Amino acid sequence: MFSAISGLKQHQVMLDVTANDISNVNTVGYKSARVTFQDSLNQLQRGAAGANTATGGSNAAQVGMGVKLGSIDNLMSTGTSQPTGNPLDVSIQGEGFFQIGEGNPNGAANAPINATSYTRAGNFSVSTEGYLTNSAGQYVVGYQIDQGTGNPIATGVAIKIPDDAANVAIDTNGGVSYIQNGQRVTGYRLTIANFANATGLERSGGNSWTPSANSGQKTVSTPGVDGASMVAPGTLEMSNVDLSQTFTNMITAQRGFQANSRVISTADEMLQDLVNLKR
Repeated sequence: MFSAISGLKQHQVMLDVTANDISNVNTVGYKSARVTFQDSLNQLQRGAAGANTATGGSNAAQVGMGVKLGSIDNLMSTGTSQPTGNPLDVSIQGEGFFQIGEGNPNGAANAPINATSYTRAGNFSVSTEGYLTNSAGQYVVGYQIDQGTGNPIATGVAIKIPDDAANVAIDTNGGVSYIQNGQRVTGYRLTIANFANATGLERSGGNSWTPSANSGQKTVSTPGVDGASMVAPGTLEMSNVDLSQTFTNMITAQRGFQANSRVISTADEMLQDLVNLKR
């Protein structure tokens, strides 16, 4: 009975994860998850015996004591890019994450912004103060470009669009350009963060991820440089949820829950027969 109860609990977890995937089927940049189980403790009925001159040996006899949660894996495969026509929408064509952070970029010139979270959702916009932000109002972190040399002059800063600029656009190498004084100027560039174990990142809500003890240190690169992923302007990465597989998982979770509930019902009937022996 208690083994079946553990089965009920873990299949409920599987159903919860599946339901979350289905609810986020149209969430920009969402990554689906997968549940795996492990067998729990085993009760040893008889130990194994080695071969001797009279017998060939015997295997151990063990009775399992239920199931436990093995893992909830993040599936980081790239979702389909959907054209939007918005010049500030951008998707990553491969691995990596946009850097998002909070701070006070108005406190000093080129004040650094600490990238506290990472996202695949590139639905950006320009705030009333002229900064490139995500849908939650957090600053998009990149670096500023020297107009004379084209080299970075300030890294890890919020991307600021000048007040007199117009026609903001993002190119495939992450360059943020705009029309200023009659000329198109690339003033900033997006950066891409990669992790040694991206599946080890933790979900923090709002289409963002935060590093964990098992994600590894991040490496920051420029899109399209030294093998880094390029970006596709005017598109958004959609959820990578496979509905056919997800509905199959939902059916599997339902039947697993149902089968374990039948074990509890059978065990209850056996206990009832045992109590009725006195009659």
